Amino acid sequence: MAPTAAAEQQQQLPQARKALGLAAHDASGHLTPIRITRRNTGDDDVSIKVLYCGICHSDLHTIKNEWRNSIYPVVAGHEIAGVVTEVGKNVARFKAGDNVGVGCMVNTCRSCESCEEGSENYCSRVVFTYNSVDRDGTVTYGGYSEMVVVSERFVVQFPDGLPLDRGAPLLCAGVTVYVPMKQHGLSEPGKHVGVIGLGGLGHVAVKFAKAFGMKVTVISTSPEKRHEAVERLGADAFVVSTNASDMKSVMGTMHGIINTACASTSMYSYFALLKPKGKMILVGLPEKPLQVPAFALVGGGKTLAGSCMGSISDTQEMMDFAAKHGVAADVELVRADEVNTALERLAKGDVRYRFVIDIGNTLKSD
Repeated sequence: MAPTAAAEQQQQLPQARKALGLAAHDASGHLTPIRITRRNTGDDDVSIKVLYCGICHSDLHTIKNEWRNSIYPVVAGHEIAGVVTEVGKNVARFKAGDNVGVGCMVNTCRSCESCEEGSENYCSRVVFTYNSVDRDGTVTYGGYSEMVVVSERFVVQFPDGLPLDRGAPLLCAGVTVYVPMKQHGLSEPGKHVGVIGLGGLGHVAVKFAKAFGMKVTVISTSPEKRHEAVERLGADAFVVSTNASDMKSVMGTMHGIINTACASTSMYSYFALLKPKGKMILVGLPEKPLQVPAFALVGGGKTLAGSCMGSISDTQEMMDFAAKHGVAADVELVRADEVNTALERLAKGDVRYRFVIDIGNTLKSD
C-alpha cells in the first residue's frame, strides 16, 4: 500500500474520531497542526489523553526523512505519558484515571518466537508507535497529539512518585539503556561501566548505573561536560576521548561500556578501555558504518553487541525501578507552539537533556 493510500484509508475508517496533532508534511520537518483519525476504543484498547510527550532524536530523523522511510504526514512521538480516559470491556489492568505510558511500539505479530518468549521488541512485524503500518493497514500516529488509542498489551503503568513529564523520556531513552545493562551483567554493584556520550540516552544511563551501585565513567568529546557529569549527575570519573592521557588512565578497567553516541568513528581506543571479556553495547545509531578492528575484539575476548528498546515487561520493570530509586530524565518542558524551535535546537545538540512537549496544557485547536 502506498503511503498516501494508507493515510487516506485511516481518514476513512468507520467508528473513528478526530484528534488534534502536530505533523510534518515533507522532509523540511516543519510541524503544523493537523486533524488525525483515531479509532474508537475497542474491547482490548485503552484510550489515553496525552499530557506529555518527549522528543527523541529518532523523531527528528523521521520527520526529515533521514532514514528514507517516512510516511507523510508524520505525527511523531513515542515517549507518551498521559491519563486513561476509557478502557474496553476486556481490559483488566487499567481503568479511567490511571497514569500510563506508551513507548516505541503499539503492536506485533503476537505469534513469532520473539513475541512468545517476551521479546516482542524484536518481532520482525513490530508496529512502531508512529510512521508504521499497523496490521489493519492504517498508518500509526504518535504522541504529538491530544490522545491515542492503544492495545492494553502495549501500555505500561506510571508508578506513583514518578513525575509524568520527567518520566516520559524513560519510555524510550530509559528502557534503551536499562535493558542492555541488565542483560549483560552491567547492573552489579561495584562493577565499572563506561558511558560514551552525555546526551538524552547517556545522562539516563549514568543515573541508572549509579542506582545499580556501579562505578561510572563518562567518556565524551566535550571537556565542558566534565562538571555536569561528575558534580550534578554523580559520575565517578570523566575522560575526554580525544585526550590520550585521559584514555590511558582508564585503559583495561571497565567491565562494560554503553555506547550512546551517534558519531561514526574507530572503536579501537574504546575497546582498549575494556577488561578482558568486557562488553560494549551499542544503543546509538550512527549514520555511517562503524570502524571495528578485529584484533581489538578477538585479542581480549571482547564483545560488541547491540540493543534495541525493550519489551513491555522490561519497560514496566524499568519504570518501577526508576520510581523506587528516584531516576528520572532531566528535561526542558516546551509548549506545542515551541516544538519547531525545540527540534532546531535538538539538531544542534542544544538541549539538556530531553525536550518534553506539554501536550495537555498547550496543544489547542486555536
